[in-house]
Amino acid sequence: MMDPNFKRSVILITEYSDAGAMGFVLNHASDMLLGDIIPEIAYSELPLFKGGPVGANTLHFIHRCPEKIEGGIEIWDGVYWGGDFEMVKELANTYQLNDTEIRFFIGYSGWSEGQLDAELMDDTWIVANKFNPDIFFNHNEESLWKEVVISLGHRYAHIANFPENPALN
Repeated sequence: MMDPNFKRSVILITEYSDAGAMGFVLNHASDMLLGDIIPEIAYSELPLFKGGPVGANTLHFIHRCPEKIEGGIEIWDGVYWGGDFEMVKELANTYQLNDTEIRFFIGYSGWSEGQLDAELMDDTWIVANKFNPDIFFNHNEESLWKEVVISLGHRYAHIANFPENPALN
């Protein structure tokens, strides 16, 4: 996809229904840190990612520490979306969170009723029916797309080595 919001993107779908779908681009870092939008956070160096082009004035988080953050929705085995943000702020203020257990997103990716289904029928997306949280939480955003494509097996692994701009090949 050539749209810069989604080019070489790894998207985790967090909600899917007849009304539409929602998810987050996992591998597009922003140039901001958590402290840039919430100055009172002590551990302000936590990175912010661009979750997508919708709701660019909203903050979301995905984590794998439900024992620390209550109220999240489990979207994959051991991976949660959202939760008690007051707890998150307290944990960040006491340096009890790190970027291997929580990721913050500005905005999200959204699809209206039937839109994602149509894009899937047009082969706009490569779908992975598995998700390895370790790849997401322990790899930097630059290598995440390549790691995910390679993890899809032989059929797609060669795509990981394609140049971003084929004209430069």
